[in-house]
Amino acid sequence: MISVVIPTLNSEASLPRVLSSLVSAAVRGTVREVVIADGGSTDATAEIVEAAGARFVRSPRGRGSQLAAGAKAAKGTWLLFLHADTVLQPGWENEVEKLFEQIANGRFRGPEVAAAFHFALDDFSGAARFVEFAVALRCALFKLPYGDQGLLVNRRLYEKTGGYREIPLMEDVDLVRRIGRRRLVMLRGRAVTSPERYVRDGFARRIARNALCLALYYMRVPPRVIARIYS
Repeated sequence: MISVVIPTLNSEASLPRVLSSLVSAAVRGTVREVVIADGGSTDATAEIVEAAGARFVRSPRGRGSQLAAGAKAAKGTWLLFLHADTVLQPGWENEVEKLFEQIANGRFRGPEVAAAFHFALDDFSGAARFVEFAVALRCALFKLPYGDQGLLVNRRLYEKTGGYREIPLMEDVDLVRRIGRRRLVMLRGRAVTSPERYVRDGFARRIARNALCLALYYMRVPPRVIARIYS
């Protein structure tokens, strides 16, 4: 039913935990396949994928390109896009199955629905809690989750909206905006993401940079320009 698509680039340190969080759903039959879209890893990523029994797809480097390639290779009627450093909390499959039941019972107008999880950082600091609060507020006000919250999309809706575009940055916001608020559901489960970038760059600096990039995107600055600022 679900194809999980994960873009990777030298992800040997984080990928095992991500794959482990999918095991229970795979046992229950909710997850039918895992597709790893790799952008040219030189570490043990490929070996980890092979050992896990997932599919390994090579793609031009860039998250947008990799996600698009993974979706093209996937066979499921639902696509779950995850970052390679984002771990879904235990029990996430229960919420997804409940969503499927609601769709079957007619709560939504057809299956063309998308869903995202609540954002969490694997960090115990007060700064991490502030980031989580800010993300929760953004999602409550604007229904604008980022890719590190996971994105579950019905394939028909994914293809109807044009899917992920091969852009260097903001590929998640670009797709979510095309999906639209009315077709997006926020699930209660948490997607726990590595705090490495926040710790490395400093929480305040990373928050400010993310906010600036989002503002520039809404001002229609080309993603290639925003990517240079982000990096």
